[in-house]
Amino acid sequence: MLLTNRLKLAVANVLKNNYQFEINPDEILISDTKPEFEGDYTLVTFPFSKPLSKKPDDLGQEIGALLTEQNSWITSFNVIKGFLNLVIAEETFVHFLASSSAREIAQMEGRTEKIMIEYSSPNTNKPLHFGHLRNIFLGAAVSNLYKKCGFDVIKANLINDRGIHICKSMIAWMKFGNGATPQSTGVKGDHLVGDYYVLYNDTFKKEVEAMVTQGIEKEVAEKTAPILLEAQQLLRKWEAQDEETIKLWKQMNDWVYAGFDVSYQRLGVSFDKYYYESNTYLLGKSIIEQGLLSGVLFKKEDGSVWVDLTADGLDEKLLLRGDGTSVYITQDIGTADLKYQDFQMNQSVYVIGDEQNYHMQVLKLIMQKLHHPGADGIHHLSYGMVELPSGKMKSREGTVVDADDMMDEMKQMAQKNTEELGKIEGFTEDELQELYQTLGMGALKFYLLRVDPKKKMIFNPKESIDFHGFTGPFVQYTHARICSILRKAGAIPEAPTTYVHMTKAEKKLLQLTEQYEQVLWQASLEFNPANLCNYLFNIAQHYNSFLPNHPILKAEDEAIRNFRLHLSRLVKHILADGLLALGIKAPQRM
Repeated sequence: MLLTNRLKLAVANVLKNNYQFEINPDEILISDTKPEFEGDYTLVTFPFSKPLSKKPDDLGQEIGALLTEQNSWITSFNVIKGFLNLVIAEETFVHFLASSSAREIAQMEGRTEKIMIEYSSPNTNKPLHFGHLRNIFLGAAVSNLYKKCGFDVIKANLINDRGIHICKSMIAWMKFGNGATPQSTGVKGDHLVGDYYVLYNDTFKKEVEAMVTQGIEKEVAEKTAPILLEAQQLLRKWEAQDEETIKLWKQMNDWVYAGFDVSYQRLGVSFDKYYYESNTYLLGKSIIEQGLLSGVLFKKEDGSVWVDLTADGLDEKLLLRGDGTSVYITQDIGTADLKYQDFQMNQSVYVIGDEQNYHMQVLKLIMQKLHHPGADGIHHLSYGMVELPSGKMKSREGTVVDADDMMDEMKQMAQKNTEELGKIEGFTEDELQELYQTLGMGALKFYLLRVDPKKKMIFNPKESIDFHGFTGPFVQYTHARICSILRKAGAIPEAPTTYVHMTKAEKKLLQLTEQYEQVLWQASLEFNPANLCNYLFNIAQHYNSFLPNHPILKAEDEAIRNFRLHLSRLVKHILADGLLALGIKAPQRM
């Protein structure tokens, strides 16, 4: 049992047995004692002061005396302004280290809940771009965290493979491609299709400008530009299942999927289930028809179908057009139903940017009003947009930064920094290339995950690769540094069962290691990998501060050497395991 949980239980027992005050131990606030005070853990007594009609300081003295009297592993206490600081016996920390050293960090078990996490969700008219990366890393990290906490996780990817944007790339290829393929051009498939999407928009702008020059109003020109009309005609052919149109659509999508697969492999992400909008956009219609029959939805005079959300503080929402064609939310209703039919999950998480907050709120309300069994489990993991120092990116204008290009840049920066630090001796060329990739991707992922998802952020590539800052490479370096110490140490004896005169820094490190599982839980339940990033940086920082004043291989005696080796190994296990949960590799050497 974690020491903090053990303390909470002890406090709950004191309150129940001595004050007839019952409380759930999880509601008791225990924190690390501040460095300027004596103690290891601190209990806040203020929440109990009023119900027990006692002053916080007096209550602290009473609870402290009872805790030390009833628990031999709590050796002393002091009270400062209502805060009860408790000192834990060194043997308790040593026992924790011994029990932790006896096992590798493993996935927690015992959960029965099933959770689906949908992320990435790209369009097939362009490659993955830098804006996708925060989404992908968030979805992958949250999936990993829930798996570590013992949940049954399904990683899903909804491919946006239909609509006018797809037809824009198709019509541009038909007009200007001259039969170009990824093989004939040497261009990665998703990049090739994306190039034609940009070409479409360049052509559209030129046609609009020419029409305006001829005296046509801009608004009219933007609706009647020849290439737009051709794209709209292509969409109608697609919806009518025109054989040649469908053949080209499948071919260009296959090019994109092949490109996506290469990018996903490099990003270190994978999916258990793919959904395609072309298969799901009609599914919502039958559900909406059922909603009409039950009276949950209503039809207007023009035949369109709506839901009334005014009682929920919103407005009326269109679900089907008067001509019977679907709108975006129609498709989402169908997809949500299909996902639940497939997996009957307890929770369905959508990793989608915060510009869709309203849309996701509406989707959940509609599914609840339709009494869909999976409605209450819908959760929107909303996140803020990420920008580069140069500002926002627009794919239609060709100003977007491709994910592939960003990965290349990060690898190059990792190589430059590593070479400048002179840390390449003893590596083969293949090992160096793997190290640069590991460091570059570690920097990219950690930087995008270290900020609370709800916040907007600016990604600074140079800052992200700093080996001394709040970065992935700093945590990776700490892991490699410990690996080096352990290699030099050789065989390590069994963990000590006693240890005399533990230093404050040693105890602090042990306290931090003891918090790891709780951090994983918190990061999972809050859908916030930033909690884990902060924790890993904190423990890496403490270890690097601890090392200069606590020699390991040249420790004063064997007992101290053995204790510090086991402490170092535990920190290494946590760093590697935590980085892995974030989707980041932990190098053995740097």
